[in-house]
Amino acid sequence: ALSGHIPKIAFCAPATQYTASSGKKVTTNCHQLLVRAVSMGKLHHAMMGTAAVAIACAAAIPNTIIAQIANGYANQSITFGHPSGILTVGAEVQSHDDEWLIKSVTMSRSARTLMQGNLFIPAI
Repeated sequence: ALSGHIPKIAFCAPATQYTASSGKKVTTNCHQLLVRAVSMGKLHHAMMGTAAVAIACAAAIPNTIIAQIANGYANQSITFGHPSGILTVGAEVQSHDDEWLIKSVTMSRSARTLMQGNLFIPAI
């Protein structure tokens, strides 16, 4: 059966200055790649972890389109700009028998407030 979850599509471009959804300016010197991703048929408001890891792996392999757009950030962590800000993801890859193996990936997510409010508990 077909799923609305796949395929994951990402659009990548060289770093550029833009304004994140929070209103914060994101300058070209704080990211190497600009990424916009589609999830469930809609532009994602930030960046999905699965797409972030795939993009980092592609950036770590020399001469891929992603590595070329990011000016050759192969085998290092890469920071990319997304609608909500920036995200740094790393991938360690290794060439073996004309194939690329992903040895490890690293990603850090920032915590954010998901909800704020008051709770009223009646006195017993």
